[in-house]
Amino acid sequence: MKTRDFSCNRYDAPTWSRRKLLQSAGAGFGSLALSGLAQGEDSTGFHHAPRAKRVIFLFMHGGPSQVDTFDYKPELQKRDGEKLPYAPAKNLDPSATSQAKLLGSPWGFSRHGESGLWVSELFPEVAKHTDDLCVIRSMQSKGQSHGQAVCMLHTGTDNFVRPSVGSWVSYGLGRENSDLPGFVSISPSATHGGPRNYGPAFLPAAHQATTIGRNGKLDENANFSFLKSKNGADIQTRKLAMLREMNREHLAKTGNGQVEGMIESMEMAFRMQTSAPSVISIDDESDATRELYGIGTKETDNFGRQCLLARRFAESGVRYLQVSTPNVWDQHGDLKKGHEKNSLAVDKPISGLLTDLKQRGLLEDTLVVWGGEFGRTPIVQGANGRDHNPQGFCMWLAGGGVKGGLAYGETDEFGYYAVKDKVHMHDLHATILHLLGIDHLKLTYPYAGRDFRLTDVYGHVVSDIFA
Repeated sequence: MKTRDFSCNRYDAPTWSRRKLLQSAGAGFGSLALSGLAQGEDSTGFHHAPRAKRVIFLFMHGGPSQVDTFDYKPELQKRDGEKLPYAPAKNLDPSATSQAKLLGSPWGFSRHGESGLWVSELFPEVAKHTDDLCVIRSMQSKGQSHGQAVCMLHTGTDNFVRPSVGSWVSYGLGRENSDLPGFVSISPSATHGGPRNYGPAFLPAAHQATTIGRNGKLDENANFSFLKSKNGADIQTRKLAMLREMNREHLAKTGNGQVEGMIESMEMAFRMQTSAPSVISIDDESDATRELYGIGTKETDNFGRQCLLARRFAESGVRYLQVSTPNVWDQHGDLKKGHEKNSLAVDKPISGLLTDLKQRGLLEDTLVVWGGEFGRTPIVQGANGRDHNPQGFCMWLAGGGVKGGLAYGETDEFGYYAVKDKVHMHDLHATILHLLGIDHLKLTYPYAGRDFRLTDVYGHVVSDIFA
């Protein structure tokens, strides 16, 4: 392969005269052909050598409690029921701030693996993989409410409509498999932003996620029956050609680049009729693999199927995958009952995914990311719950070039505020892009008179967690 100069993002090309020429020639289809070539299997839009080829993000919607999962706090346990010795964060529910009473974890913690990382009883299966986990215990984010924090997690801003992380990855690197999208969102949430969390915003429309299922559940669309032609391939081909011609005429009249993205999306949907069903069907998976993911067991079947689909899409060349729970981790009350139900549903499937990826040699170049939009407070809300906490919480990464068996950063003795090696959500985004071979400072898109990027004017790569 020839060495190329990646001093600037190759998709900054809309400012080049040659692209303008291609957009005007042949009603923009010369430009579409160029885009198809640029996003083929030989696409190399890297700024540096990548450590990971793909990302699987496991989104725990609602905000799991860090002090009940991966951030063990002996002092919190010791002083359960006492008054918090400093002022709690602002904007909490009055029932939490008025009491400011410490709430110890209902679950025990123990060390696991050669690394000795602490994991609570909520995740006995994931605990078997501690030597592959890099637990960031000093996460911080912007947004006290779900809407703000979910938007921040997915798009890098808490209140503006901006491209999602997966859309940025698709835009920056293109598609590895020309017959599958670069970004797939499995069972995305319908709340707290909905489509905005997997949308392209001002990026070309082709970089929006292809979605499967909705709000944490797989549905009838999960077999791609909506892509199958009822009238035969020949008739559908002619229909597509007619729609393409209409869009080409519209593009020539308006110069609207989003139309070009719509054309690409339609052509992708047509190609997916032959490629997607074989990827999404799990009929060829062995009984042992199904059991590994918890498929067939009531509590774990749904999330297990989602994680297995993520592995199959990752294996087939999709660059960015997201698997989501519904907004179930939001335990303002009944912490013990809620977190136990939620962890039971995801623990075995996540463990199965990590095991499967490792057995297939995929974990080393697949970055798995786990976490919610924020954590929970170490003080009680109401009788037995916890409020939102973006001031200090946990996320973990595995594979894809990160150190396994590492606990990075610290919160204070109660698990409330990040105090050492703080990692803001902007920093996490910069780090994910870096592992994929992208410099977050160079991945830009011109819009509304200035260049935008995922991390805006922020973000530092957390190189200390790299293997």
